[in-house]
Amino acid sequence: MKTREEALKFGLSFKSVYEEKPFHDPNWQLIRVKGSKKAFLWIYERNGYINLNVKTDPEWRDFWRSAYESVTAGYHQNKEHWNTIILDGSIPDKDIKRMIAESYDLITDSPKKRIYEAVKRIPKGHVATYGKVAEMAGNPKMSRAVGNALHKNPDPEHIPCFRVVNSKGELAGAFAFGGGGAQAKLLEADGVEVVNGKVDLKKYGI
Repeated sequence: MKTREEALKFGLSFKSVYEEKPFHDPNWQLIRVKGSKKAFLWIYERNGYINLNVKTDPEWRDFWRSAYESVTAGYHQNKEHWNTIILDGSIPDKDIKRMIAESYDLITDSPKKRIYEAVKRIPKGHVATYGKVAEMAGNPKMSRAVGNALHKNPDPEHIPCFRVVNSKGELAGAFAFGGGGAQAKLLEADGVEVVNGKVDLKKYGI
């Protein structure tokens, strides 16, 4: 990837994004996320090369900068959270695309999204408490948010919220997807024993 057109095409391949030229300067193109309007990719020419500014996780920031001389601290942006990729041909396309994708993921991240991803990681035949899911999603204090998110589960088939129980191992009183009794049936089909509306966390908890 060396051209503005290639970077723009890849940036626009992500879900719910759009291009903007905000500075009345055709040199600067931004790819923003619809809704939040936050930019995850800045495209501009500097010193004869196309440059890309991407958001980066602080844990990966220095890795990318040390891996490639053409990845530097974010030009004109917070240098803790942004990197600049210089498209001089020295960085493999797969890593450029990975850095852009990581930027998109960081910009579109939300607690609800992390909760759903955490629930997907609960293995078949096991359960997790609301507190455990909150911990897996990166914030042990958001147990209540876990309950709210699961009540609005957009995809129960792939986000197995029936594997989530309270801190005592008790099932939901009125399971949102199928009503009372549905959660127990799903857990039992999963290989989890339910006794009097409860699951043995020592045996099945993660």
